[in-house]
Amino acid sequence: MTQHPDDPETPLAPFPVANTVSPFPPLEGERVEPYLDAAPADPPSDWIETADAHDLPTAPHDAPTVNPLIALGRFAFPPGAPPDDEGVAARERRWASRTIVLATAFLLIFNAVSIQNWSRQQAPGWVTTTVRRLADVWAEQIAQLGADQPRQAVRDGYEAGRDADWPRSG
Repeated sequence: MTQHPDDPETPLAPFPVANTVSPFPPLEGERVEPYLDAAPADPPSDWIETADAHDLPTAPHDAPTVNPLIALGRFAFPPGAPPDDEGVAARERRWASRTIVLATAFLLIFNAVSIQNWSRQQAPGWVTTTVRRLADVWAEQIAQLGADQPRQAVRDGYEAGRDADWPRSG
């Protein structure tokens, strides 16, 4: 039966059964299984003799299937607790600050001529003269980069539409 003659003979028998006798007998005066006293017994209606767990569906048939990667992500990185009022207010302030900074940077780059126009409309003084000179230098630098071209194209389109000879109705 074996390929090696020195191997012991393995009996052909059913699988071994669990040994129910403990190798550690209880000490004198000690109960065998005291933890079973604290556990409540199952109610008699909880067990169905003919039930088989493999016959039960694992999920409703109309339930949407969840991508396994999404389920793993939710398990590995569960969402945190919702923020309190102070956390929500801080998040809204951060969002508003970022939006204002981004809009300011966008306007500084693509609408530098407006700073020049604003400074020319103010009353003369040391501050407005300084702002006008800085705006002139800034507008020249932005013009060298070509960032003023979108504004100029919109302005040219507006002026062409305004000066066009439109047919009169009526």
